[in-house]
This record gives sequence, structure tokens and C-alpha cells, in this order.
Amino acid sequence: MNAPDPIAASAPVAPTPACPPIAHAEVYAARRARLAAQLGPGGIALVPTAPERKRNRDNEYPYRFDSYFYYLTGFTEPNAWLLLDDQGHSTLFCQPKDLQREIWDGIRLGPAAAPAALGVSAAYPIEELDARLPALLENRASLSYPFAIHAGLEGRIDGWLQKVRARTRYGALCPDTQRDLCALLDDMRLFKDAHELGLMRRAAQISAGAHVRTMQRCAHWLRGGRELREYHLEAELLHEFRRHGAQSPAYGSIVAAGSNACVLHYRADAAPVRSGELVLIDAGCELDGYASDITRTFPANGRFSGPQRDAYQLVLAAQQAAVAATRPGQRFTDPHQASVRVLAQGMLDLGLLDAAKVGTLDDVIEQRHYFRFYMHRTGHWLGLDVHDVGSYVEPSEIGQASERTDPLSGETIKDRPSRILRPGMVLTLEPGLYVRPADDVPEAFWNLGIRIEDDAVLTPEGCELITRAVPVEPDEIEALMRG
Repeated sequence: MNAPDPIAASAPVAPTPACPPIAHAEVYAARRARLAAQLGPGGIALVPTAPERKRNRDNEYPYRFDSYFYYLTGFTEPNAWLLLDDQGHSTLFCQPKDLQREIWDGIRLGPAAAPAALGVSAAYPIEELDARLPALLENRASLSYPFAIHAGLEGRIDGWLQKVRARTRYGALCPDTQRDLCALLDDMRLFKDAHELGLMRRAAQISAGAHVRTMQRCAHWLRGGRELREYHLEAELLHEFRRHGAQSPAYGSIVAAGSNACVLHYRADAAPVRSGELVLIDAGCELDGYASDITRTFPANGRFSGPQRDAYQLVLAAQQAAVAATRPGQRFTDPHQASVRVLAQGMLDLGLLDAAKVGTLDDVIEQRHYFRFYMHRTGHWLGLDVHDVGSYVEPSEIGQASERTDPLSGETIKDRPSRILRPGMVLTLEPGLYVRPADDVPEAFWNLGIRIEDDAVLTPEGCELITRAVPVEPDEIEALMRG
């Protein structure tokens, strides 16, 4: 990697070409208008993007913009801020054109081109932020910004408001209310528009293709006698993501062979992939900011053993129960409760739990005996973040709370009514089963880690699984891996 040459940096350079207008600028303008209408009279909102972060000397981590900022602008450059008032007037602060820096870091949009390219009302160089913000905040009734997300933001805001307050003797008014902008934006982002759903379907398609490719290559290589490790499978995923235009993985890919699948957030490493063991892959790409999230568990050699198939069928039945419970009018917790009931019964049937010790199915659920083999929720919101924003509590019922004692930890849990599912929401459905060796567990199931995850879009009729281009039925998985 080259370091900047100070001599070359002082030489004259030709003008750089201008950036093209951002695609779908009207989508972001409509979101800004919706947000502006919720700010209230005299309200103003401030949203910074994410900073660049150093990886090591002269080298940054691959840049990823702030999701809230991107949702409102579609702008992917670092060092940028958006200011939006209740009348819909939007002001962007961004990096200025700099011909020398653009040689090293790429072409910048620049303030002069930003209004036409992004549809914002005005734009200024980022260096003018501190000088201009006090005047822009003056005589505003309220200021909204994302709480507890950007380190140091509250301190900078305090500094700007101090300058506003210093002018009160001249009749200036200082905002007397500060609000968490996330409360407004989270609810907007929870319901995906047509543009977002199009991107998420494409991301799901790319990710599904990557899973199919990896499953087939795994069996083919083992049949050919090739030594195979987890990182070989991860490489296939990454190749397929990038080959189809995805910018990056949506999260660190989990490629877990054998007993490693019992580690929920395991990362692809160097463990061998052995014939006769299961492989769990939890991986998805990010496309134009939007995440996909797929998990499949498959036999490395393409053939399930009897106990593997039995355990797999249980998880699949649990996911089918979750899918049936995912429809408008149901609660967010309903798919989880449906899958837990199926899993708990299966644990009793397979002998993972001894009914003589743990009692009936209802006892297993009430006392959370199932938690030993299934310790996570069945899903989460999905969108710009793989664990996307949006309250899991129904807003209209937030005041209705009850308390209970957790039977495992003994801590007091405060329960509030779960979010009602509505069309336009997107969530994952991902039950699992994780069996570590133990004296009271049948040895045939030791070291089995199984999870099946799909991305579900709520529709008026129920839900659409947008990731089912990867098979889930065991016979279909075996047929795919024979190909």
C-alpha cells in the first residue's frame, strides 16, 4: 500500500471529473420530508455520518457510513453531516473538492454539486460546520439528534448551544428541548418501502447463490479427497458475494464445522471440515447498505446420518411453526414461542431432556429447561443493519408492564406487550439446536449444532421468505449436494 508522496502532492493536477447524481435521490428526499413533518414547530434535526476508523498505521478499516445518515441522504462519503428543519429545508456539510486528496482517496462530490446530486437545499464544506451551526440552531424550539451513538456528539452540541445562549441578550432563542432522533427514525426504518424491499430481495438472491455454491463445493471437494477447512468455504461465500456486486458481507461470516457449530457467534477459521460432520454457515451479503442473513446446516459430505437427520428435522419443524406464526396481527414474540414449543417437545422425544427429571412439555417451557440446547431468540429485525432498528415493544401499549422472575437467573424481568406484526416489516426466523457432550445426553447427538434461518417480509396475507432459493428440506439438500 502506497503512502502519500509530499513532493508529488505539491505538483499541479488536472481537474477531477464530477460525481454523477445519486441514484433514487427522490426516495431519500421523500424520507426527509416525512421526518421533517414529525419534528414539530420550530424543530430541527442533526445527523452525522460515521467516522473513518484506523486499522493500523496509514491504513483505515473499509469505510461504512452511518445507517441513519444514509437512510436520509443515500450519501456514502465520510465526514458529512445533515441538518433538517421542520419546513423540510436540508443542509449538508461534506468534504470539499480537493484535487490532491482525490488522487489518493477517490473523487468527492463537493458542496457545489451536492444540492443537484442529492436534492438537499444547501451544502457547505465540512470545515465550516462549527462556524455555521450556532446560527442554524438559533431560534429553534427543539433539537433532535441520535442519542448515545456518536462518541463526543453531545459535547459538540453543548458547545454550539453555548454560543447560541450567549446571544440571548440580543433576542436569540436557544432550543429548550432535546429529543432522541432515533425514536422517530427507528419507526420509519422498521417499515420498508418498495426501494428497500427491492434491494433486500436482490441481496437475498446473491446470498442464497453463495450458500448453494458453497454447499456444492464442499461435497465435491470431500468426494475428491481434497483437504478442506472452514476458510475454504468462507472464500467461496465472499467470492460469490463480490462477483454479483455486493459491497461486503453484512456481518462476519460464521462457517462452523462439527462441534464449532455449538458456538453461536463462531467465526470462520482454520478447523478441518470432515466427512460425516455437519457444517453450519450463517452468512449474508450487504448490497447498497442493506443486509441479508441466511443460515443453513448441511452434512459436509452431502449425506445426513440418522441422528443428524432427526435433529435437523426437529429444527426445521420449529422453523415451520415460526413461519406459520409470522403474519399481520400476530406479535413479534409469537414465532419464538411457536418454535420453542416444537423444540421443547422434540428435546423430550429425542431424549435430550428426561421427562422424569424435567416434567411435562409445559414444565419444560415454563422452567426454561430447553435453554440448555436453545439459548437465543428466533429472530430479529433486518434492514440497513443486520440487527436492525425498531422497538420490539408495541408503542401503543408500552405502559402495560408486568413482572416475573426468570427461573434460570432469578432476576426480575419486566415484560411489556410485544410488537404487533404489520406489512412492510422484515425479520429473520432462525430456530436452532446446540448439543454439547454431557453424561445425560445421548452420545449420538453430541457436538451437533443446527440452525436454519430465513429472511421474512411481512405481507398482507402472511410472510414471504425471500431466501428460500437455498433448500431447507433434508432430501433437497442431499440432492443439491450430489450435483
